[in-house]
Amino acid sequence: MRLSRYFLPVLKENPAEAQIVSHRLMLRAGMIRQQAAGIYSWLPLGYRVLRRIEQIVHEEQARAGHIPLLMPTLQPADLWRESGRYDDYGQEMLRIRDRHDRDMLYGPTNEEMITDIFRAHVESYKQLPLTLYHIQWKFRDEIRPRFGVMRGREFLMKDGYSFDLTREDALHAYNRHMVSYLRTYERMGLTAIPMRAASGPIGGDNTHEFLVLAETGESEVFYDARVPALKLGDRAVDYDDRAQVAAICEEFTSLYARTDETHDAALFEQIPEERRCIGRGIEVGQIFYFGTKYSEAMGATVVTPDGARVPVEMGSHGIGVSRLLGALIEANHDDRGIIWPEGVTPFPVGIVNLKQGDAATDAACEGLYAALAARGLEALYDDREDRAGAKFATMDLIGLPWRITVGPRGLANGVVELTCRRTGESEEMSAEAAVARVAEIYAGR
Repeated sequence: MRLSRYFLPVLKENPAEAQIVSHRLMLRAGMIRQQAAGIYSWLPLGYRVLRRIEQIVHEEQARAGHIPLLMPTLQPADLWRESGRYDDYGQEMLRIRDRHDRDMLYGPTNEEMITDIFRAHVESYKQLPLTLYHIQWKFRDEIRPRFGVMRGREFLMKDGYSFDLTREDALHAYNRHMVSYLRTYERMGLTAIPMRAASGPIGGDNTHEFLVLAETGESEVFYDARVPALKLGDRAVDYDDRAQVAAICEEFTSLYARTDETHDAALFEQIPEERRCIGRGIEVGQIFYFGTKYSEAMGATVVTPDGARVPVEMGSHGIGVSRLLGALIEANHDDRGIIWPEGVTPFPVGIVNLKQGDAATDAACEGLYAALAARGLEALYDDREDRAGAKFATMDLIGLPWRITVGPRGLANGVVELTCRRTGESEEMSAEAAVARVAEIYAGR
């Protein structure tokens, strides 16, 4: 991963079409390129972050006991007619017709398809509980796509679907997802607040959105000032322990936190005035419990212990994977560029050679690159023949959390410089110590 060979088309000027920070910086840092309104190609740097976010989501879903699969982007319209949503969904759904004159659609969500899979293969309560999920591209034909990946038409999403025998079981699945999502966002360095929300076209009477506080958020939010301080941290969670999982959910939802759609002014006024906060938030996920809305309509039933046949209780649970990149940048940037949290950075560290072509500095940089690789850390090495200021500007723009700078003067004294992007603080140390420090920072990530 040497910059002289990497594809990183950075821009010096701010793109005129970019209205918010994340869109502007993603274009300037060479992470995406717009191909049509609300539709983007993901260039190498952006793709690396996208895959890192996806990896964290997969790991936390596995920890909660959820099973991955992959459903197609195109769906037959007949499934949506069964549920009654084909005509109700509106113009956001891209409807198409294939060469055999069959009605199809580009999936905006997958409740119908997963219910069809379930009913074809699950017969007994003994096969429950079951949660299946996938990470797949979706399409919603937004009337006015804007803000880059924050409000695009095509987007990458994790959507999961839980199937349970009873309402109590289904509510445990709901709680399990809430806790797994809290851990997922924390691993990415985000504070995502679960807020009581409206269900919209998905349906159901119990739902929470997860919102990241940001001035550019589309939703107005009302919350208790103590809410953003809540953290799961490193506490161990047994996802089969209903009481423990429910207690965590109670901890994170008992304080007031609501979107403008569900805001209750009377309840909000009961909070001490100094703790009443009004701001804006970016939605990065949502969980729903909707009972038998789809299973009744589509005949997804199981045999109970007493031989009866009942529709299964269901929920759906989504994380906006591509949208998260925008949210992460909105929450982590300065006037020089992006500041990636260590959990999602495209590269853990950058190496800057201040005198490319000098035998000593070239050898030292190569040694650092190899030593980091031996620790499982893939550095981005700026080996271009360019001035130091341009190299620093590129590193600041793309936002790698750590930078190791190598120059002739430092090498003469046996040191390199390790710099933290977030604080700007630098420290001189031996190359070996710099490698050890970076490896320690990323240990266990």
